[in-house]
Amino acid sequence: MMNCREATQLMSESQERKLSLKESMSLGMHTMMCKGCHNYKQQMGTLRKITRAYAKGKNEQEEK
Repeated sequence: MMNCREATQLMSESQERKLSLKESMSLGMHTMMCKGCHNYKQQMGTLRKITRAYAKGKNEQEEK
């Protein structure tokens, strides 16, 4: 069974590379059972969207 430290590490790595089927399945199982890691994963997704939107807005303003 994966622990929270391993789960958060995989979540971070998933931003940079595609996880293997085994990694993805283990992470999915862990996040189904661990509320803290489930919340962390959602927060990472939200932060990613916000930073992308900010970068896009900043780039658009620089072009003006």
